[in-house]
Amino acid sequence: MDNTQVKNSVGIWAFGPNATRFVPAGYHPEVVHEDMVTRTKRVVSGLVDIVDGLEYHYPGEINEESVEAIKAALGPMDIYCIAAGLHPDPTYKMGAFINPDAALRRKGIDTLKRGVDLAAALGAHFIIWPGAEGYNYNFQRDYAQTWDRFIDGVGEVVAHAASKGVTVFLEHKNSEPAMNILMRNISACLYTIDRVRRLGVDTSRLSVNMDWQHLIMNGENLAEYAALLHTEGKLGHQHANSGWGTFDDDNMVGAAFFMQTLELAMTLQDVGYGSQGQRIGYDLYPYTEDQVAAVRQSVLQWAFIDDLARKIDRKALEAARTNADAVEGYRVVYQVLGLNKAYTESIIARRKKTV
Repeated sequence: MDNTQVKNSVGIWAFGPNATRFVPAGYHPEVVHEDMVTRTKRVVSGLVDIVDGLEYHYPGEINEESVEAIKAALGPMDIYCIAAGLHPDPTYKMGAFINPDAALRRKGIDTLKRGVDLAAALGAHFIIWPGAEGYNYNFQRDYAQTWDRFIDGVGEVVAHAASKGVTVFLEHKNSEPAMNILMRNISACLYTIDRVRRLGVDTSRLSVNMDWQHLIMNGENLAEYAALLHTEGKLGHQHANSGWGTFDDDNMVGAAFFMQTLELAMTLQDVGYGSQGQRIGYDLYPYTEDQVAAVRQSVLQWAFIDDLARKIDRKALEAARTNADAVEGYRVVYQVLGLNKAYTESIIARRKKTV
């Protein structure tokens, strides 16, 4: 394990109006009319010293008409990922892969294949986050047929990506905008990959993007699933964030679930994450905060957490884990947080003075 910093990227969507259903104009109305080139320049100006690249949704945030101007605005940054972005389009309110209208299904799939083409031209990866691929009510969908359509659509896009040499990341979430998203957990991601494979599609470049808050919302332990995905060869990308665990808050990294985030940092180090060009991608939504400042603080907090993880005594922790000894495990971890022998003795001494 070395001290090489894993490269990073941030989603350009963090810097928009940050709308909610209660504030549809967004908490940042000052950027409502900002075009994507101007937004890109603002992000580069504020973060170029600590961020390596950006991520965009296709076709709303980047497309064939805007790509050259955006590339010119990037300076030393690059475009690491392009994400499927049909979910904000009301045309696809019933989904793209699973739309009841066959013509809309075809249009949606063809649109996403063009997004893959753009990713190929940029040397970028492609994210499929199927937020609108689901249902809102019981009795609304024929579940088996809906899953078949979903798998067929994803399979067609993945096959196209494989032919172009583009890596695809599947990203799960349990709800929003669809109340019940089909691919709602890590298991459903792996199920999707397996079913796509059974279609005869090359899935060697198909893996999983772990959005941390999406896992937290499901009660999925970050480090556990990173380890399991690694053993399956499907640990693809990371979308770093945090939240309260009940909604997709996309808060700053380490703002909550600190211990899970620390254990994840250790796990990513131990499996060599980043050694093959993987990145930490920041998926944030600073509702009321200064957007650039919130992203900067997230990058710094993750660097701090990552450095703490490097200090954990792996041999001592492994001995504790061998015996499933949680007390000893926490002693090892808290030692790097400052709860060492000298501090322990000072606590005991203070207690003695009070009795």
